[in-house]
Amino acid sequence: MAKRDYYEVLGVSRGASADELKKAYRAKAKELHPDRNSDNPNAEAEFKEVNEAYDVLKDADKKAAYDRFGHAAFEGGMGGGGGPRGGGFSGNGDFASAFSDVFEDLFGDFMGGGGRAGARSRAQRGSDLRYNLRINLEEAYKGVQKTINVPASVPCDACHGTGAEGGAEPVTCPTCSGMGKVRAQQGFFTVERTCPTCNGMGQMVKNPCKVCQGAGRVEKERALSVNIPAGVETGTRIRLAGEGEAGLRGGPTGDLYIFIEVKEHAIFQRDGVHLFFRVPVPMATAALGGEVEVPTIDGGRSRVKVPAGSQTGKQMRLRGKGMPALRGGGTGDLLIELVVETPVNLTARQRELLREFEKLSEENNPEASSFFKKVRSFWDGMKN
Repeated sequence: MAKRDYYEVLGVSRGASADELKKAYRAKAKELHPDRNSDNPNAEAEFKEVNEAYDVLKDADKKAAYDRFGHAAFEGGMGGGGGPRGGGFSGNGDFASAFSDVFEDLFGDFMGGGGRAGARSRAQRGSDLRYNLRINLEEAYKGVQKTINVPASVPCDACHGTGAEGGAEPVTCPTCSGMGKVRAQQGFFTVERTCPTCNGMGQMVKNPCKVCQGAGRVEKERALSVNIPAGVETGTRIRLAGEGEAGLRGGPTGDLYIFIEVKEHAIFQRDGVHLFFRVPVPMATAALGGEVEVPTIDGGRSRVKVPAGSQTGKQMRLRGKGMPALRGGGTGDLLIELVVETPVNLTARQRELLREFEKLSEENNPEASSFFKKVRSFWDGMKN
């Protein structure tokens, strides 16, 4: 069976440029790869035909010979030493060379991005850091600026972050030629692995910096000023871009994440933007009515009217006296719950007055009267 024209195999014209040949080859190789055409018994043969065509046309000398003599250039020694020995497609060696151009496109995502990604990985991004910051409720209400000390890796001043003595630039790894990966032929496939010499960096430091031992960074504590916005609560996370660990050998710096914890307050309890506390009220004030003075989170004072006959659990609301919403959105309320306090350590005169009051107030306890009426009804029902 006569061989097809190489230009026809790739689907290009004879005047196609090197870039056009490469683009056409990649498209054909992707289309015909046996792994993507398991239901086509001719896929492997067609795939090899595409690689054979590109192996010849990508080489200027082979292409010139082919353009002049066609397939005959490689059959009888014609075309000089430029042609492959033993036929137009020289087996695994030349196949691997031709296949390498499309290898990254076909398997790059599975192999970590291929050689180009290896070159980019020479400089590694620094790690992100976490800092736990405790503040009190008043600081969360107003917002505050805090200075924190963060231990982290920073670029080495002695080598300017390069890792080499005197700030010299790293040299290209001789094993992988700067690609960060090496390839090995295993039967039909080419397998790519991280370069063992440079550990995927693509570069090597001949004379490591004595200060950082070639890492390009050193441990150091930094003082940072952090603005805590009003309205933060426990669990709020603040990101400081570029304030994490320095990158390896000049790589970008990581970020610093500050996690806020708001300490419990002696008076106020928080529920989102609302504040709450209980205030004890003397029994006489709860019965007769009056006023109590209560604190607010901004340090102020408010007088709250206690209605006559107030019971424990009665709540009153001071609007706008709670916490500000983070990033705007208004302010919460302050909820006050009354706790009617029973007097203790009574004097003889107080006891006398209370007994007299008790005799005169049999009809002044509606909740007690209602409750014990239900109790008597319950007992009568049990008897019957």
